[in-house]
Amino acid sequence: MPKANTRDVLLKRLGLERRREPEPPPPAPEPAPTTDTTTPATGTRLSAAEIHENVRVTAEEEMRRPATDLGWSALASGLTIGFSFLAASYLTLWVPPAYAPAAIAAGYPLGFIFVVQARNQLFTENTLEPVIPFLQRRDRKTFIRVLRLWTIVLAGNLVGAVIFALLAGRTPLLDDEMQRALVRVATLGTSGGFGLVVYRAIFGGWLVALMAWLVSSTRATGTQVLYIWITTAPIAAFGFRHSIAGAVEAFYLAVTGAAGWGAMIGGFLIPAIIGNVIGGVVLVAMLNHGQVMSGAQDDSSARDGT
Repeated sequence: MPKANTRDVLLKRLGLERRREPEPPPPAPEPAPTTDTTTPATGTRLSAAEIHENVRVTAEEEMRRPATDLGWSALASGLTIGFSFLAASYLTLWVPPAYAPAAIAAGYPLGFIFVVQARNQLFTENTLEPVIPFLQRRDRKTFIRVLRLWTIVLAGNLVGAVIFALLAGRTPLLDDEMQRALVRVATLGTSGGFGLVVYRAIFGGWLVALMAWLVSSTRATGTQVLYIWITTAPIAAFGFRHSIAGAVEAFYLAVTGAAGWGAMIGGFLIPAIIGNVIGGVVLVAMLNHGQVMSGAQDDSSARDGT
């Protein structure tokens, strides 16, 4: 018998056999990668697909909200957007007439900043957000949910706009000088006639839906405020039309007797809504969905289990 084996036998009999070192445990499995749409997968900016997903997730949540919650949020939005009208009019009091358009543009974003940062429901933002899930699924159920959201939010926005106009025009809230400034700004902002208002509102709807897309690309409050300002100031600067901010102006003229209700509703509000929907849906929702359409449809199929 070899010496090594003899030694092992003797050690075993004496209970002194060598203890084997325990084998190391197997390495823990790598955690499964998670999808985080709030931080970029690569680079320093969110990709178009990541922004698209942020918009889609937010829209899905909003479409599931109870009607009463949506209604109160929309009412708050219609009231708050009136500060765009007030701020624009106020700034015109401090500049020569030649600089009035620039003053209006500078003050106009104020109500939008309040509304977006408060996460209130604004109709023109919804020409982007709920349309994204519909473009993915293209089914009757999602279409009905979009129409439900649009109806509730538009109604709430308009009620809020009427209330704000009544407060501004029928109560001693503002002095005579400010009232004259409001009339000048509102007359300028609602003029044009049906066809021209539709055309200009397409660009207004484009900019506000673009604002919603850009805001979804960042969590930084300062950056969001900048995006809101640079997308809404051009609406006033270039004479574009926004249905909800403009509704406050139109209703103000109507409640003060400076214009008729029929002219304001038929000649401004209805064409502004039509133009805003076209601009937001076609020029933002459809185009930005189109650039990520293949991946978005694959993700939707995976979620539905098909």
